[in-house]
Amino acid sequence: MFESKIIVGDALDVLRRLPEESIQCCVTSPPYWGLRDYGIGEQIGAENELSDYIENLRRIFSEVYRVLRPDGTLWLNLGDSYTSGNRTWRDNDKKNSARGMKYRPPTPAGLKPKDLIGVPWRVAFALQKDGWYLRSDIIWNKPNCQPESVKDRPTQAHEYIFLMSKSEKYHYDNLAIQEPTKNNGGLRNRRTVWSINTEPFPDAHFATFPPDLIRPCILAGSRPGDAVLDPFFGSGTVGYVCNELGRKFIGIEINSEYVRIAVNRLKKLEERNVDEKSTVWLYESATA
Repeated sequence: MFESKIIVGDALDVLRRLPEESIQCCVTSPPYWGLRDYGIGEQIGAENELSDYIENLRRIFSEVYRVLRPDGTLWLNLGDSYTSGNRTWRDNDKKNSARGMKYRPPTPAGLKPKDLIGVPWRVAFALQKDGWYLRSDIIWNKPNCQPESVKDRPTQAHEYIFLMSKSEKYHYDNLAIQEPTKNNGGLRNRRTVWSINTEPFPDAHFATFPPDLIRPCILAGSRPGDAVLDPFFGSGTVGYVCNELGRKFIGIEINSEYVRIAVNRLKKLEERNVDEKSTVWLYESATA
């Protein structure tokens, strides 16, 4: 048994320190390939070659596989991207300053300028080959998606969440995430298209999970008191929702500024819940 904690450090290094079969569920969103510059040396997502990005994620999720219980699940959120046309940088977007980049990876071998790369599926197939059961592809439909100025294709308004399991049989609480039917007011099994608005988070200049997106993942993939892992903790949404739902969490984050944001966010949540039972969480450095 352990208390919730945020660990500052490299995801792969920290994961190797966690005990085997100690985590029930992993809910996470790694940096997308070639879309953001988070200002960290050798950061995931800034690899020059797509194959290196996929291999880096495969290694990380191999450790996630090790620390999951036999009936554990992985809920992996990934978005796709287009080839850069061999442009080497991208200017700031007035609506989203985080889109400015000092680097752009070259067009992967076998693809053409303007090709949709298919990154989420390439990663999913690599993990499937590595032993994971690929159980479902969930479409996160964004009704309030960011507008695009493109005129030769539809505006991107969705991302993927892949449900993967360690074993053929695994914990999945389908009753906890049933959705209402339109006709008779009853309930039905959750469908694979989730329409959930993105939510701005004023303290962060980077994309964050909306809590409504990951709440079903945690409800279906874990029980009260279980440990939930996010190896790319960012602003701490997984910890935030775990606190709400009575789960423990392990959050790993390499960027100390993001850790500061997550710590402040969790502190505010605890202050609001001062009269209620809430998860105790600790903060430590992997290099301490």
